[in-house]
Amino acid sequence: MTALASSGLIARAPRPSALLTLLKPITWFAPMWAFGCGLVSSGRPITAHPLIAAAGVLLAGPLLCGTSQAVNDWFDRHVDAINEPDRPIPSGRVPGRWGLGLAISWSAVSMTVAIALGPWVSVAAGLGLALAWAYSAPPVRLKRDGWWGNLAVGVSYEGLPWFAGAAVLQSALPDPRIITAAALYSLGAHGIMTLNDFKSIEGDRQMGLASLPARYGAATACRIACVVMTLPQVIMVALLWHWGLGLYAAGVAALLAVQLALMARLLTSPRALAPWYNATGTSLYVFGMLAVAFALRP
Repeated sequence: MTALASSGLIARAPRPSALLTLLKPITWFAPMWAFGCGLVSSGRPITAHPLIAAAGVLLAGPLLCGTSQAVNDWFDRHVDAINEPDRPIPSGRVPGRWGLGLAISWSAVSMTVAIALGPWVSVAAGLGLALAWAYSAPPVRLKRDGWWGNLAVGVSYEGLPWFAGAAVLQSALPDPRIITAAALYSLGAHGIMTLNDFKSIEGDRQMGLASLPARYGAATACRIACVVMTLPQVIMVALLWHWGLGLYAAGVAALLAVQLALMARLLTSPRALAPWYNATGTSLYVFGMLAVAFALRP
Protein backbone atom coordinates (compact mmCIF):
# COMPACT_ATOMS: atom_id res chain seq x y z
CA MET A 1 0.00 0.00 0.00
CA THR A 2 2.83 2.38 0.86
CA ALA A 3 4.53 1.71 -2.46
CA LEU A 4 1.32 2.36 -4.32
CA ALA A 5 0.70 5.58 -2.44
CA SER A 6 4.23 6.82 -3.02
CA SER A 7 3.92 6.10 -6.73
CA GLY A 8 0.85 8.33 -6.91
CA LEU A 9 -1.47 5.64 -8.25
CA ILE A 10 -3.90 5.93 -5.35
CA ALA A 11 -3.68 9.66 -4.81
CA ARG A 12 -4.08 10.37 -8.49
CA ALA A 13 -6.72 7.76 -9.28
CA PRO A 14 -9.24 9.24 -11.75
CA ARG A 15 -12.84 9.68 -10.86
CA PRO A 16 -15.25 7.03 -12.19
CA SER A 17 -16.94 9.74 -14.25
CA ALA A 18 -13.64 10.46 -16.02
CA LEU A 19 -13.16 6.77 -16.84
CA LEU A 20 -16.72 6.57 -18.14
CA THR A 21 -16.05 9.60 -20.33
CA LEU A 22 -12.95 7.85 -21.66
CA LEU A 23 -15.13 4.90 -22.72
CA LYS A 24 -17.38 7.36 -24.66
CA PRO A 25 -20.90 5.99 -24.13
CA ILE A 26 -22.19 8.03 -27.08
CA THR A 27 -20.19 5.79 -29.44
CA TRP A 28 -21.72 2.56 -28.13
CA PHE A 29 -24.95 3.01 -30.06
CA ALA A 30 -23.62 1.89 -33.46
CA PRO A 31 -22.29 -1.56 -32.46
CA MET A 32 -25.19 -2.15 -30.07
CA TRP A 33 -27.63 -1.36 -32.88
CA ALA A 34 -25.72 -3.65 -35.26
CA PHE A 35 -25.77 -6.43 -32.68
CA GLY A 36 -29.52 -5.90 -32.35
CA CYS A 37 -29.84 -6.20 -36.13
CA GLY A 38 -28.02 -9.51 -35.84
CA LEU A 39 -30.45 -10.69 -33.18
CA VAL A 40 -33.40 -9.76 -35.39
CA SER A 41 -31.94 -11.33 -38.53
CA SER A 42 -31.35 -14.62 -36.68
CA GLY A 43 -35.11 -15.22 -36.68
CA ARG A 44 -34.95 -16.55 -33.13
CA PRO A 45 -37.15 -14.98 -30.41
CA ILE A 46 -35.05 -12.62 -28.30
CA THR A 47 -37.50 -13.01 -25.41
CA ALA A 48 -36.58 -16.70 -25.16
CA HIS A 49 -32.94 -15.78 -24.44
CA PRO A 50 -33.05 -12.39 -22.70
CA LEU A 51 -29.86 -12.82 -20.66
CA ILE A 52 -27.85 -13.90 -23.69
CA ALA A 53 -29.17 -10.98 -25.71
CA ALA A 54 -28.43 -8.53 -22.89
CA ALA A 55 -24.91 -9.90 -22.43
CA GLY A 56 -24.29 -9.54 -26.16
CA VAL A 57 -25.46 -5.94 -26.21
CA LEU A 58 -23.21 -5.25 -23.20
CA LEU A 59 -20.31 -6.86 -25.03
CA ALA A 60 -20.88 -4.92 -28.26
CA GLY A 61 -21.23 -1.51 -26.61
CA PRO A 62 -19.73 -0.80 -23.17
CA LEU A 63 -17.10 -3.53 -23.40
CA LEU A 64 -15.75 -3.88 -26.94
CA CYS A 65 -16.61 -0.41 -28.20
CA GLY A 66 -15.55 1.07 -24.86
CA THR A 67 -12.24 -0.75 -25.16
CA SER A 68 -11.66 0.64 -28.64
CA GLN A 69 -12.28 4.17 -27.36
CA ALA A 70 -9.85 3.77 -24.46
CA VAL A 71 -7.20 2.30 -26.76
CA ASN A 72 -7.70 5.10 -29.27
CA ASP A 73 -7.54 7.88 -26.70
CA TRP A 74 -4.40 6.46 -25.12
CA PHE A 75 -2.47 6.28 -28.37
CA ASP A 76 -4.00 9.53 -29.64
CA ARG A 77 -3.24 11.54 -26.51
CA HIS A 78 -0.70 13.72 -28.34
CA VAL A 79 -2.93 14.59 -31.29
CA ASP A 80 -5.87 15.08 -28.91
CA ALA A 81 -3.80 17.65 -27.06
CA ILE A 82 -4.03 19.67 -30.29
CA ASN A 83 -7.53 18.82 -31.54
CA GLU A 84 -9.49 18.22 -28.32
CA PRO A 85 -7.41 19.10 -25.23
CA ASP A 86 -10.43 18.73 -22.96
CA ARG A 87 -10.54 14.94 -23.43
CA PRO A 88 -9.89 12.90 -20.28
CA ILE A 89 -6.23 11.99 -20.94
CA PRO A 90 -4.77 15.26 -22.30
CA SER A 91 -6.76 17.25 -19.75
CA GLY A 92 -5.24 15.22 -16.91
CA ARG A 93 -8.56 13.86 -15.64
CA VAL A 94 -7.25 10.37 -16.43
CA PRO A 95 -3.58 10.74 -15.43
CA GLY A 96 -0.50 8.60 -15.82
CA ARG A 97 -1.04 5.19 -17.39
CA TRP A 98 -4.60 4.76 -16.20
CA GLY A 99 -5.87 5.02 -19.78
CA LEU A 100 -3.62 2.19 -20.95
CA GLY A 101 -4.52 0.11 -17.90
CA LEU A 102 -8.22 0.53 -18.61
CA ALA A 103 -7.72 -0.47 -22.26
CA ILE A 104 -5.89 -3.66 -21.29
CA SER A 105 -8.25 -4.68 -18.48
CA TRP A 106 -11.35 -3.93 -20.57
CA SER A 107 -9.94 -6.09 -23.36
CA ALA A 108 -9.62 -8.99 -20.94
CA VAL A 109 -13.14 -8.53 -19.60
CA SER A 110 -14.50 -8.33 -23.15
CA MET A 111 -12.92 -11.62 -24.18
CA THR A 112 -14.15 -13.31 -20.99
CA VAL A 113 -17.74 -12.36 -21.77
CA ALA A 114 -17.32 -13.29 -25.45
CA ILE A 115 -16.03 -16.75 -24.59
CA ALA A 116 -19.04 -17.29 -22.35
CA LEU A 117 -21.32 -16.47 -25.31
CA GLY A 118 -19.89 -19.14 -27.58
CA PRO A 119 -17.22 -19.82 -30.18
CA TRP A 120 -18.55 -17.67 -33.02
CA VAL A 121 -18.99 -14.67 -30.74
CA SER A 122 -15.46 -15.29 -29.44
CA VAL A 123 -14.11 -15.22 -32.99
CA ALA A 124 -15.93 -11.97 -33.75
CA ALA A 125 -14.85 -10.36 -30.48
CA GLY A 126 -11.25 -11.47 -30.92
CA LEU A 127 -11.12 -10.00 -34.41
CA GLY A 128 -12.78 -6.81 -33.17
CA LEU A 129 -10.21 -6.40 -30.40
CA ALA A 130 -7.37 -7.08 -32.82
CA LEU A 131 -8.70 -4.37 -35.14
CA ALA A 132 -9.18 -1.96 -32.23
CA TRP A 133 -5.56 -2.26 -31.15
CA ALA A 134 -4.24 -2.34 -34.73
CA TYR A 135 -6.24 0.80 -35.53
CA SER A 136 -4.58 2.90 -32.85
CA ALA A 137 -1.41 1.22 -31.60
CA PRO A 138 1.99 1.31 -33.27
CA PRO A 139 3.60 -0.17 -35.25
CA VAL A 140 0.45 -1.00 -37.28
CA ARG A 141 -1.65 2.08 -36.45
CA LEU A 142 -4.19 1.64 -39.24
CA LYS A 143 -5.64 5.06 -38.58
CA ARG A 144 -2.59 6.61 -40.21
CA ASP A 145 -4.29 5.72 -43.50
CA GLY A 146 -7.90 6.82 -43.88
CA TRP A 147 -8.71 4.00 -46.27
CA TRP A 148 -7.59 1.11 -44.08
CA GLY A 149 -8.41 2.74 -40.76
CA ASN A 150 -11.98 3.58 -41.64
CA LEU A 151 -12.51 0.10 -43.04
CA ALA A 152 -11.32 -1.41 -39.75
CA VAL A 153 -13.76 0.75 -37.81
CA GLY A 154 -16.64 -0.02 -40.16
CA VAL A 155 -16.07 -3.76 -39.79
CA SER A 156 -15.76 -3.47 -36.00
CA TYR A 157 -18.79 -1.22 -35.52
CA GLU A 158 -21.23 -2.77 -38.00
CA GLY A 159 -20.20 -6.10 -39.51
CA LEU A 160 -18.78 -8.01 -36.56
CA PRO A 161 -21.56 -7.06 -34.09
CA TRP A 162 -24.21 -7.99 -36.67
CA PHE A 163 -22.49 -11.33 -37.27
CA ALA A 164 -22.20 -11.95 -33.52
CA GLY A 165 -25.84 -11.08 -32.87
CA ALA A 166 -27.04 -13.60 -35.42
CA ALA A 167 -24.55 -16.26 -34.31
CA VAL A 168 -25.30 -16.02 -30.59
CA LEU A 169 -28.97 -16.94 -31.01
CA GLN A 170 -28.48 -19.44 -33.82
CA SER A 171 -25.47 -21.06 -32.09
CA ALA A 172 -24.01 -21.49 -35.55
CA LEU A 173 -22.38 -19.70 -38.43
CA PRO A 174 -25.02 -17.24 -39.74
CA ASP A 175 -26.67 -17.62 -43.13
CA PRO A 176 -24.52 -16.28 -46.02
CA ARG A 177 -27.13 -13.63 -46.76
CA ILE A 178 -26.72 -12.25 -43.24
CA ILE A 179 -22.95 -12.21 -43.60
CA THR A 180 -23.31 -10.43 -46.95
CA ALA A 181 -25.56 -7.75 -45.47
CA ALA A 182 -23.20 -7.23 -42.53
CA ALA A 183 -20.25 -6.88 -44.91
CA LEU A 184 -22.05 -4.36 -47.13
CA TYR A 185 -23.08 -2.15 -44.22
CA SER A 186 -19.53 -2.36 -42.88
CA LEU A 187 -18.29 -0.91 -46.16
CA GLY A 188 -20.90 1.84 -46.06
CA ALA A 189 -19.81 2.76 -42.54
CA HIS A 190 -16.41 3.61 -44.02
CA GLY A 191 -18.02 6.75 -45.41
CA ILE A 192 -19.61 7.61 -42.07
CA MET A 193 -16.18 7.42 -40.44
CA THR A 194 -14.79 9.77 -43.07
CA LEU A 195 -17.36 12.37 -42.05
CA ASN A 196 -16.25 11.97 -38.44
CA ASP A 197 -12.68 12.89 -39.48
CA PHE A 198 -13.64 16.39 -40.59
CA LYS A 199 -13.38 17.69 -37.03
CA SER A 200 -9.67 16.85 -36.74
CA ILE A 201 -8.13 17.88 -40.07
CA GLU A 202 -5.52 20.27 -38.62
CA GLY A 203 -4.35 17.93 -35.89
CA ASP A 204 -4.24 14.96 -38.27
CA ARG A 205 -2.03 16.87 -40.69
CA GLN A 206 0.30 18.01 -37.92
CA MET A 207 0.65 14.47 -36.59
CA GLY A 208 1.02 12.84 -40.01
CA LEU A 209 -2.32 11.02 -39.97
CA ALA A 210 -3.58 10.62 -43.53
CA SER A 211 -7.33 10.66 -42.88
CA LEU A 212 -9.23 11.23 -46.11
CA PRO A 213 -10.15 14.86 -45.24
CA ALA A 214 -6.54 15.60 -44.28
CA ARG A 215 -5.22 13.92 -47.43
CA TYR A 216 -7.68 15.12 -50.07
CA GLY A 217 -9.39 18.11 -48.47
CA ALA A 218 -12.93 18.32 -47.14
CA ALA A 219 -14.72 18.64 -50.49
CA THR A 220 -13.12 15.62 -52.17
CA ALA A 221 -13.31 13.51 -49.00
CA CYS A 222 -17.02 14.30 -48.74
CA ARG A 223 -17.66 13.14 -52.29
CA ILE A 224 -15.75 9.92 -51.57
CA ALA A 225 -17.77 9.40 -48.37
CA CYS A 226 -21.07 9.86 -50.18
CA VAL A 227 -20.14 7.34 -52.86
CA VAL A 228 -18.91 4.84 -50.28
CA MET A 229 -22.10 5.19 -48.23
CA THR A 230 -24.34 4.88 -51.29
CA LEU A 231 -22.94 1.96 -53.30
CA PRO A 232 -23.32 -0.77 -50.65
CA GLN A 233 -26.93 0.25 -50.13
CA VAL A 234 -27.60 0.12 -53.87
CA ILE A 235 -26.13 -3.39 -53.93
CA MET A 236 -28.23 -4.34 -50.90
CA VAL A 237 -31.41 -3.15 -52.60
CA ALA A 238 -30.55 -5.17 -55.70
CA LEU A 239 -29.86 -8.28 -53.61
CA LEU A 240 -33.12 -7.95 -51.69
CA TRP A 241 -34.97 -7.72 -54.99
CA HIS A 242 -33.08 -10.73 -56.33
CA TRP A 243 -33.97 -12.73 -53.21
CA GLY A 244 -37.66 -12.04 -53.76
CA LEU A 245 -37.92 -9.47 -50.98
CA GLY A 246 -39.28 -6.66 -53.11
CA LEU A 247 -41.19 -4.84 -50.38
CA TYR A 248 -38.10 -4.59 -48.21
CA ALA A 249 -36.03 -3.58 -51.24
CA ALA A 250 -38.46 -0.72 -51.87
CA GLY A 251 -38.25 0.38 -48.25
CA VAL A 252 -34.45 0.46 -48.20
CA ALA A 253 -34.46 2.24 -51.58
CA ALA A 254 -36.78 4.92 -50.18
CA LEU A 255 -34.48 5.47 -47.20
CA LEU A 256 -31.54 5.74 -49.58
CA ALA A 257 -33.38 8.27 -51.75
CA VAL A 258 -33.79 10.58 -48.75
CA GLN A 259 -30.13 10.12 -47.88
CA LEU A 260 -29.16 11.18 -51.40
CA ALA A 261 -31.19 14.36 -51.01
CA LEU A 262 -29.43 15.08 -47.72
CA MET A 263 -26.06 14.35 -49.31
CA ALA A 264 -26.74 17.02 -51.92
CA ARG A 265 -26.94 19.59 -49.14
CA LEU A 266 -23.95 18.10 -47.31
CA LEU A 267 -21.78 18.60 -50.39
CA THR A 268 -22.42 22.35 -50.31
CA SER A 269 -20.50 22.74 -47.02
CA PRO A 270 -19.02 19.40 -45.94
CA ARG A 271 -17.11 20.45 -42.87
CA ALA A 272 -19.86 22.56 -41.37
CA LEU A 273 -22.67 20.12 -42.18
CA ALA A 274 -20.96 16.81 -41.30
CA PRO A 275 -22.45 16.75 -37.75
CA TRP A 276 -25.88 17.57 -39.22
CA TYR A 277 -25.61 14.72 -41.69
CA ASN A 278 -24.53 12.29 -39.00
CA ALA A 279 -27.72 13.15 -37.12
CA THR A 280 -29.96 12.82 -40.17
CA GLY A 281 -28.56 10.75 -43.03
CA THR A 282 -26.73 8.32 -40.77
CA SER A 283 -29.95 7.71 -38.85
CA LEU A 284 -31.65 6.70 -42.09
CA TYR A 285 -28.69 4.44 -42.86
CA VAL A 286 -29.10 2.50 -39.62
CA PHE A 287 -32.87 2.25 -40.06
CA GLY A 288 -32.08 0.63 -43.40
CA MET A 289 -29.93 -1.89 -41.54
CA LEU A 290 -32.86 -2.82 -39.34
CA ALA A 291 -35.17 -3.17 -42.34
CA VAL A 292 -32.68 -5.57 -43.92
CA ALA A 293 -32.43 -7.51 -40.66
CA PHE A 294 -36.18 -8.08 -40.65
CA ALA A 295 -36.06 -9.03 -44.33
CA LEU A 296 -33.46 -11.75 -43.73
CA ARG A 297 -35.20 -13.56 -40.92
CA PRO A 298 -35.55 -17.29 -41.76
